[in-house]
Amino acid sequence: MMTNFNNEVQARIAEIPNNLELCESADAFIKASTLPKYSYNFSWLGRPIIQYPQDIVAMQELIYSVQPDLIIETGIAHGGSLIFSASMLELNAICGGPQNAEVLGVDIDIRQHNREAIETHPMFKRISMIQGSSIDPEIIKQVKEKASEKEKVLVCLDSNHTHDHVLAELEAYAPLTSAGSYCVVFDTVIEDLPDDMFPDRPWGKGNNPKTAVWEFLQTNKRFQIDKNIDYKLLITVATDGYLKCIQE
Repeated sequence: MMTNFNNEVQARIAEIPNNLELCESADAFIKASTLPKYSYNFSWLGRPIIQYPQDIVAMQELIYSVQPDLIIETGIAHGGSLIFSASMLELNAICGGPQNAEVLGVDIDIRQHNREAIETHPMFKRISMIQGSSIDPEIIKQVKEKASEKEKVLVCLDSNHTHDHVLAELEAYAPLTSAGSYCVVFDTVIEDLPDDMFPDRPWGKGNNPKTAVWEFLQTNKRFQIDKNIDYKLLITVATDGYLKCIQE
């Protein structure tokens, strides 16, 4: 019965690109909800997560299907995403998945109050953090050493959103992604939003995570954009950012 249900789901998702009213409504919501900081309204187990609920659900599905024993995340902020990933790994372990799975977070500035909140959280038992620039060679070396101890790695990039920074992150961390797993690049939606939405930021249209993804994929054939996730979510900050690793 589940096979029939899953087939029905895939059939519905395949029709979504042809539903112009639905797609246009989703695009309008993204544009209308960005300036009011709608994504800042949510938390996970007590910590602000700063994501759209749709992307949270998508990550839950990926973490369960991939069963990683390491999730690498660049960008920590309040720590909600780290707590989320750790809690998903905890649930995976309860369901028979990897028992010693971990989350590794990297951020150039882990503010003390956020560090204390993360370190005193029950899910911290699965979390480690490195403070420093995610594209610093020494930081990259530390992350690679951690990844070398693991069998299946999932990567999430969500720090500085400029083209050059994200491209450097992709070149450093995408190779750590295991075959069948994902490298997820957040905030690619910047390319699809009016440029005046980011007057105080160094990124904008033509200079953002999506343009970095596009350049990266021109020469890297290990990954392909999983458009199925884009169509399923519709409301997402990571259009063209769910990159599936299709080769060893």
